[in-house]
Amino acid sequence: MNPIVFALHRPITVMMLVLALGLGGSYSIVQMQKDIFPSLNQPQLYVIHNYGGMDPKQIEGLITNVYELFFQYINGVEHVESRSIQSMVMLKLYFQPGIDMAEATAQTVAYCNRALSVMPNGSLPPYVLRLDAGSLPVGYLVFESPSRSVGELEDLALFRVRPMFSGLAGISSPPPFGGNIRTIVVNVDPDRLRSYNLSPQDVVDAIDRGNFISPSGNVTIKDQMTVVPTNTMVVSPQELRNVPLKLGQNVYIRDVGTVADATDIPVGYALVNGRKSVYLPVVKQASASTLTVVNAVKQNLPRFQAIMPDDVKVTYQFDESPIVYRAIESVGVEGALGAGLTGLMVLLFLRDLRAVIIVVLNIPLALLGSIVILNLTGNTINIMTLGGLALAIGILVDEATVEIENIHTQMEHTPSMSRAVRQGNMETAVPRLLALFCILSVFIPSFIMVGAVRALFVPLSLAVGGAMITSYLLSSTFVPVLWSGCSRTATARTATARPRRDRGFSCGCRTDLNESSTGRSRTGARWCWRICS
Repeated sequence: MNPIVFALHRPITVMMLVLALGLGGSYSIVQMQKDIFPSLNQPQLYVIHNYGGMDPKQIEGLITNVYELFFQYINGVEHVESRSIQSMVMLKLYFQPGIDMAEATAQTVAYCNRALSVMPNGSLPPYVLRLDAGSLPVGYLVFESPSRSVGELEDLALFRVRPMFSGLAGISSPPPFGGNIRTIVVNVDPDRLRSYNLSPQDVVDAIDRGNFISPSGNVTIKDQMTVVPTNTMVVSPQELRNVPLKLGQNVYIRDVGTVADATDIPVGYALVNGRKSVYLPVVKQASASTLTVVNAVKQNLPRFQAIMPDDVKVTYQFDESPIVYRAIESVGVEGALGAGLTGLMVLLFLRDLRAVIIVVLNIPLALLGSIVILNLTGNTINIMTLGGLALAIGILVDEATVEIENIHTQMEHTPSMSRAVRQGNMETAVPRLLALFCILSVFIPSFIMVGAVRALFVPLSLAVGGAMITSYLLSSTFVPVLWSGCSRTATARTATARPRRDRGFSCGCRTDLNESSTGRSRTGARWCWRICS
C-alpha cells in the first residue's frame, strides 16, 4: 500500500507508531552501552611468558622458538610476531578474518600448556590475552601518601583495594603500577661468604631448608582431633637470620649478611602531579560500557578510602568518560542548531508556525529511529555512531522541508486539504527516494571492508542510513498526518474569523481560497493566482 494512503486512512495508527518510535528510541538510549570506540573484534591474541633472569638471547632460543613451533598447529593462524626482552617474551598471534575466536583461544591455551613440557625447569604457564580497542583504561585509581613509600602503597593497593576492585561488574583487575611487591631481601657479604668457603647458592639452599611448607595434620587425643602446629616456616622476617648455613660449624645467615623487609629492585615508577605514586588501572571489559564502569568506580571510592590508613589518599584520575559526554553533547547541540536554523528558514519563507513545528519534530524522531536500528544491530553509542548521527542531521532535514514546501504549493491550486497533501507527497516521493538512495550509496563500500576499518565505519554508516530512512518514512506518513490534523484545527478555528491581509512574500490569494467556498471566490482566487505567478 502507498504510505501516504495508509497514513491518511489510518492517522491514529501512524501517531501510535510514532509514539512507539519515541519510546523505543528513549529506551535504547538508556539501555545501549556508551563507549569511546566500537568493538573492533580484531582476530588477535597475545601470549606473554615470564622467566626471571634470562637475557633476550636465552628467551628467544629456549622459549620463543618453542612457542612459534607449536603455534604452527593452531587452525587459522595467519602469522605470529614475537618480541623477546630480558625476562619476558610477548607473542602476538594474527588469525584469519571471520575465525571463531573462542575456539582459537582454546587451541592457543592447549598448545601453550603442551609447550611447557619442553620449557626450562621452573617455567610458569603464560598469560593468554585478547585485547580490543574497547578494552582500554578509562581512568586510574591513584594512591598517594606523604609519609609512606611506594612499596607500602603497592602492598596496600594490591591486597586491600584490588580484591574489592575486581568485584565491580565490567572491570578487569590488572596489578598496580608504580611500586614493587613486598619482598624479604637477604643481602649477603661476598667477603664473608668466601671466608666460610660458601657460595650464594649455599645461602639459597639453606633458606629452602629452613623455611618450607609442611602440612601438620591432626593428632587424635582421646575424643579430640587437635591440629598440630609446626615451626617449619618463619613468622617474622628477622627469624631468617637464625637459619644455619653449615650444620656443625655454627654458621648462620646473620654471620654473612642482613635480612630486610623491603621491596624488589625498582624497574619503573609513576609520577602523578610530580610525585612518585602508585596507580591501579581501571580497564573495562570489551562488553562493558565506559560510563557504567566509571560511575561504578566513582560510587565505590568512599569504600576504597575507608579501608586505607588515614595518611593514604585514593583519588580517581585521568577520567576518560568526559570524551563520551562531550560527544553526546555535541550531537545534541548539532541537532538543536539544525532544528533551530531549519525552523527559522521555514518560518521566514512559508510564514507558517505549524510547518516549523512539524519540521522540527521530524529531526529528533529520525535520530531516535536511527538509535533503535543501532540497538537492534548490536551497536553501541560511541564516537563513530555519534559522528554518523551528527553527519545525518544536516541532510535529514531536507525530507520534511521539501514535503512541507510542496504541500504549501499544492494548497494554492486546490481547496481540498487531503488532495493537496496527497498530491504534494506523490510529486516529491520519487525525488526524495532517489536522493535517499544517492546518499546511502556513498556508505555501501563500508560493508565490504574487512578488519578494523569495517568495525569503525559500519556503525557510522548504520547511523546515517537509519536516520535517513526514518526521516523518509516520517516525511511520507507522520508529516502529512500531522499537517492535515493541524490544518483542519486551524481552519475550524478561523472559519468565523475576520479575513486578514497577508504580509510578507504572499499576495493574499491563499487566504481568500481557504476562507471561501463559492464559485465567485474560486474565480477571484484563480485570477489572483495568475497575477501572483
